[in-house]
Amino acid sequence: MDSYSTYAYLKLAFLSSNYLHSRGMTLTGKRILMGNEAIAFGAMKAGLQIASGYPGTPSSEVMETIISHAKKYGIYAEWATNEKVALETAVGAAYSGANTIVTMKQVGLNVASDPLMSLSYIGIKGSLVILVSDDPGPHSSQTEQDTRAFGHFSNIPVLDPSNPQEAYDMTKLAFKLSHELETPVILRTTTRVSHGCEDVLIEDIDPVSKDIEGFVKDSRWIIFPKLTAQRHPLLEELQVKMSDLFSEYFNDNTFNSITKGSSKIGIAASGVSSLYAKEAIKEHSDVFSIFKAGTAYPFPEKAALEFMKGLTDLIVVEELDPYMEEQFLQIAGKYHLSINIRGKKNGSFPVSGEYNVDVVVDSINRVLDKIGTENIVLSHSTAAVKPEDIPPLPIRAPTLCAGCMHRTVFYAFKKAAAKMKKQSGIDSVFSGDIGCYTLGNARPLNMVDTCLCMGAGISIAAGLSHTPEFMQGKKAKQVAFIGDSTFFHSGIAAVVSAVYNNADITIAVLDNRTTAMTGHQPHPGIGLTAMGSPAKMIDIAEVLKSCGVGMVKTIEADDLDKCMDIAIEAMEFEGPSAVVFKGKCVAICKATGQYVVDEDKCTNCKLCINQLGCPAIFSIASGIPVIQDTCSGCGLCAQICPAGAIVLKEA
Repeated sequence: MDSYSTYAYLKLAFLSSNYLHSRGMTLTGKRILMGNEAIAFGAMKAGLQIASGYPGTPSSEVMETIISHAKKYGIYAEWATNEKVALETAVGAAYSGANTIVTMKQVGLNVASDPLMSLSYIGIKGSLVILVSDDPGPHSSQTEQDTRAFGHFSNIPVLDPSNPQEAYDMTKLAFKLSHELETPVILRTTTRVSHGCEDVLIEDIDPVSKDIEGFVKDSRWIIFPKLTAQRHPLLEELQVKMSDLFSEYFNDNTFNSITKGSSKIGIAASGVSSLYAKEAIKEHSDVFSIFKAGTAYPFPEKAALEFMKGLTDLIVVEELDPYMEEQFLQIAGKYHLSINIRGKKNGSFPVSGEYNVDVVVDSINRVLDKIGTENIVLSHSTAAVKPEDIPPLPIRAPTLCAGCMHRTVFYAFKKAAAKMKKQSGIDSVFSGDIGCYTLGNARPLNMVDTCLCMGAGISIAAGLSHTPEFMQGKKAKQVAFIGDSTFFHSGIAAVVSAVYNNADITIAVLDNRTTAMTGHQPHPGIGLTAMGSPAKMIDIAEVLKSCGVGMVKTIEADDLDKCMDIAIEAMEFEGPSAVVFKGKCVAICKATGQYVVDEDKCTNCKLCINQLGCPAIFSIASGIPVIQDTCSGCGLCAQICPAGAIVLKEA
């Protein structure tokens, strides 16, 4: 099953379970659930009252599931403008004694890190669970960062489930720990846990309690330097308390477990890697001692020490950072244990990328070869078809959808930049951003020269605009592309800074009225909240004007010539300028028709293929372009065809 088919299956399972529940059908008992759904049900079972988050794959379905059941159980749920705001919103609710959750992906934790670091000193009153989804691979992220290390850095406990059932159970535990310890708790998942499906045993969910104490004024909520100095020792004491608590809890649950083997070789793993390791050694499971850690931070030192005694070699299996490996190395040094610890640091395991059973088999075999255990060799799958015999899947390059409004805007700016270059000799630099429009970097558009993180396109363009005086006056026009949801997420502050510092940039806001990349969640420009209630619609053009942008225009992105004209006008403007391009997301709007090629008129110039990169247009053996029925009727190809050979298909 290719990645698209897998996603489609998971989405169908997700929608099906939510459909059943929305019709009042109980899900109590064992139900096949995606890991993210299991987390949502675990939170609701734990008495969740307020949920906030920002969409980001692979975390989005947690909030989507909570939102779909919010009214039934009396939960308040919202999509915030970014992860920092989402966390701060949840913190405010927790200060009142509410049970809260905030959801994001691993790069979203970077945005939320400012309040997070201070929050660990202050603590909370109700309960606060921070769901963070890491993305080994990565599949849909800028980084492969490891949230386990972030928890260690911020002194906030981290739970690390290995499958959907553990995700459900650990979510309930996270709320319990957060309330008892008066500290936020991070629930860290990875893509395979978040999007994996299995039978999950879930329980009845009661309507949430409406009885919380409310906010009580207290100096502990105000983090002045004096309070920080007072609280830091208490925070360090809490780490010891949590470590002891985790070690005690270790004896009563399966999140952390020890299995003794016949040899002096141990394997330690956490998260989904523990499942890979279990499958890798299944033919020799009685040989190895196994340590499975679900409590990533504080690390269960007492249990780990007990596990290490008597072992001569320890193999650590974990994706991303060598987090557990470092914990074991510290324990070995602290207690002067004579044990060889083998993982990423000595080259036994890959230091990056997503693992699977085959990767783990090969890595453990490398270690066994070094140890000199010739009688133990792990084998790959004994399936009838060997992995090496499976033909590779066809390459499906990432591309904008057929009919996407972004393609029209990119093409308009490409032509406008070429015209400016011809007339004045001035080059153009195009700073991109995070979202569907990142795909503007693909051939043949080639319209994204920089891409760093959400909202950075505007700031980078501003920085580039200030460099000509250091380059003998060599000037280039700076254009920043940003989506509507990203504009609200982190673009506004960048606009204010660009205006304040008089950056000579053009901002192109690609407004398709949805958060398209992560599943079409609403945002402040839609006029609807996450729970479907009417809301004040924030006008992006008015926000730009209020920030002081000198030229602000709004245009529908369906007329190429008009888009080109306004692009030139904006690029020729001295100082900050902006154009809001409005259009529809073809993934959620019905096609307006289909275009076809009139073979009698077609000159086979292939302009439509070579310049647009639309996945609905391709060549056949005869050479004449063909437009597939995936065409959504945007008409861009018809507008650039010099022969007028692309026409609307007759009904």
